[in-house]
Amino acid sequence: MLPREEYVEQAYFFRTLLERLNREITLQDLLDQTRHELLATAKLPMAIEMLSAELKHRGVLAKGMEILKHYFSPFQIYLVAEAERDSGRFDFKTALKILQFEAEHRANSQSRQGYFFYQFETICRNRLSYDRGLKAMSEDNAYDKDWADWILVVRRQIGLVELADLIYVRSEEYESRRQRQMGSDAGPPEAPILFGAKEGKIAVANRRKDPLFLFAAMQRHLGYPIVPRIEARDPLPELVPQLMRRVERLETRLKLMEEEQRQGIDITKFYSANQRKFEFPDDDVNS
Repeated sequence: MLPREEYVEQAYFFRTLLERLNREITLQDLLDQTRHELLATAKLPMAIEMLSAELKHRGVLAKGMEILKHYFSPFQIYLVAEAERDSGRFDFKTALKILQFEAEHRANSQSRQGYFFYQFETICRNRLSYDRGLKAMSEDNAYDKDWADWILVVRRQIGLVELADLIYVRSEEYESRRQRQMGSDAGPPEAPILFGAKEGKIAVANRRKDPLFLFAAMQRHLGYPIVPRIEARDPLPELVPQLMRRVERLETRLKLMEEEQRQGIDITKFYSANQRKFEFPDDDVNS
């Protein structure tokens, strides 16, 4: 994990890119502008300088972030790579917003449970690849070995076993019930406990439901971070000019129909008033 000031600067960097991306400025210029606004004591300005060079050379940011694996997390690299795919539907602005919220959460909390729910909901809500996404999550330095091994188990069993069940069997709630049922014969936990009793209870209550309901319950009761959603595009600004043009066409047609009923349509008025007349000299037939 990086120092807190690095995540604070990352959150500002991603938010600034998102706010200025709609302006008529290239991404290379945005990187150069934002680099001078960051703290000189942080390492992010040097990382942005590398990203700017790779962007000018290859045209993508993900390749530059892969070079800086010691600074950017694998999940951050995965999100940017998915946003830059030509065949994908994941928007680059949505990726920046997700990265901003994640950096803010890393700066204010050290909860591995919060990291997991935020990253997994990001994959689920934006319909990203579970295989590549969970692989990137397992390589994140925010998780220790027990968490990384369990995330790889989720990667293999997702789709076959419900996520709520996978969370429940690694919670304190499951272990306490097992201890009560088996008594002295229970022995030590079968696997490392990764979630608390509250997470286990919420997971049991959300079995056989949409995983998004599970994430929403975790956010309501335990204050876990909320994944930003894709904002619906407002079609009204585009519909008004189209409606105005259609009304003008209808008015023109109505006028033509009225003239036709009265005395017929005079098509000469559609001619240009001052037509250019070209006079060609008579060609000499004998020439």
